[in-house]
Amino acid sequence: MSATAATAPTASAVIALDRIVQEYPRPEGGVNRVVDDLTLRFTGPSINMLLGPSGCGKSTLLYMMGGVRPQNTNMPTSGSISIDGVACTDAHDDAVMVFQRYANRPDLNVYDNVAFPFRLKLWRDRIPSAERHDKVMHMLEAVGLADKAKLLPSQLSGGQNQRIALARSLMLRPRILLMDEPFGALDAQTREEMQKLLVKLYQEYPCLIVFVTHDVTEALLLGDRVVVLSTQPARIADDFEIATPKPRDSGWLRMPEAAALEQRILSRLHQAAGKGNVRVSV
Repeated sequence: MSATAATAPTASAVIALDRIVQEYPRPEGGVNRVVDDLTLRFTGPSINMLLGPSGCGKSTLLYMMGGVRPQNTNMPTSGSISIDGVACTDAHDDAVMVFQRYANRPDLNVYDNVAFPFRLKLWRDRIPSAERHDKVMHMLEAVGLADKAKLLPSQLSGGQNQRIALARSLMLRPRILLMDEPFGALDAQTREEMQKLLVKLYQEYPCLIVFVTHDVTEALLLGDRVVVLSTQPARIADDFEIATPKPRDSGWLRMPEAAALEQRILSRLHQAAGKGNVRVSV
């Protein structure tokens, strides 16, 4: 890939899930159905929140979109997932995943963690060597870690470690970013800072984001679209768009529009009541 292509605007992507069913065998016999006949289509650039009670199957769906297939597991049990019309059965070159656990290498400093993808042939081929340093430093500056480039992850806070993971993911300009409750382990203030940072970076590097959360407030603050899932087996309880421009703040959360959306979500979840919890941060 040429230098021009490597820095071109991110092309739109489409993820399609068609009639997804996921079942796991029970030790005592029979199966546990965690996702039931679910059809969704995500088109980017956009931030799509996949919201539902803990344990409802949100992460299972995200892993399917990322091509993650645990050993000896048929995933999905039935139905299909495609990216840009091509079946997604393995890791996809244009999709990057960000987890709640940062997956930073403890033996590498901040700079080398962000630059780690360049050790892989795919990204060495895509990004000319002369551009790599500037790309890494630009992302470190964007996430506020340029002055900590030589420190190890153990010398940083949880929020700073998540900034490393975010910088490493977005530096590659992925067309698809899949985020599994990435801010769930952070304290309230740091979580708010990371939410604002994600919006800022998304506006600079637009792509298709699917973001799993069980936090209603987080879904309202970040989402262009919110898909609400029921408890197991996961079905679509609601699906709506939020037209209010981002960034949104605590003041907007107190406005009638946000209050009505929060009540709408909680009502849909109540109608599909079962095990699992959602959180309202504010």
